[in-house]
Amino acid sequence: MMEKDAKIYVAGHRGMVGSAIVRELQRQGYTNIVTRTHRELDLTRQEAVEAFFAAEKPEYVFLAAAKVGGIVANAEALADFMYENMILEMNVIHAAWVNGCKKLEFLGSSCIYPRMAPQPMPESCLLTSELEKTNEAYALAKISGLKYCEFLNRQYGTDYISVMPTNLYGPNDNYHPTHSHVLPALIRRFHEAKVSGAPYVTCWGDGSPLREFLYVDDLANLCVFLMNHYSGNETVNAGTGKELSIRELTELVAKVIGYTGEIRWDTTKPNGTPRKLLDVSKATALGWTYRTELEEGIRLSYEDFLHNPMRAER
Repeated sequence: MMEKDAKIYVAGHRGMVGSAIVRELQRQGYTNIVTRTHRELDLTRQEAVEAFFAAEKPEYVFLAAAKVGGIVANAEALADFMYENMILEMNVIHAAWVNGCKKLEFLGSSCIYPRMAPQPMPESCLLTSELEKTNEAYALAKISGLKYCEFLNRQYGTDYISVMPTNLYGPNDNYHPTHSHVLPALIRRFHEAKVSGAPYVTCWGDGSPLREFLYVDDLANLCVFLMNHYSGNETVNAGTGKELSIRELTELVAKVIGYTGEIRWDTTKPNGTPRKLLDVSKATALGWTYRTELEEGIRLSYEDFLHNPMRAER
């Protein structure tokens, strides 16, 4: 168990996941949280990361920093996604080990699992067949991070764990028109269509892919829970165990936002992986379950979007 006054470093505290972890730690009474902005500490610079860890000596680390994006961003910057994610996670994990960090938690992504993995996807299906090509570079970087944690545990007896979230959404999300993930992209698109009175909204693909979504504050709650209650080399899936089609999702987002126009589908655009549902029985067996249902989570996310308009410009 982490002591309430233990020094805890949250890497990526300005992002959606990192900021949610900080909120959850504060909610639970942790008082010694260390953060650094990208300007203060560039995690892709090994010398800077090593100097930070040597000076601060954090006892616990949540590694939530990452270069992230949707299908377009991943397809346009394959090399950037692989290089930046791999180098920053290796720098942080290695520096944590060198400086005697008691425990580290690595945040990955469900895209690490094979494109045609069994559904729902258990943690054990990792590396059993080929990855989805549209985010292969990002997935390979994340697999490297979780495997480095595992190998440190096996070689040096560290207590480093990893958690693999499903599709996330919530406060402090990225609403960029082309570089965001599907749910925040839909929130922005339907909001703008409602404001402008657009008669229809065009969405990518045919709406058939099935997806699972987890509210980011629920993930943060699991992250703190795992840091206190789980040790092991195998990752832990983070999700709801529920899925819906992208078509159903668009209709739900339109309903929450109050858009009543037509929804059209551009089938020349890619669908991505046909189905991505996580097997969450491991987290459930540990004693954790999600709290926020999707419609309520979308409502909370839309409120955050409306009250923080600058986020739409990212």
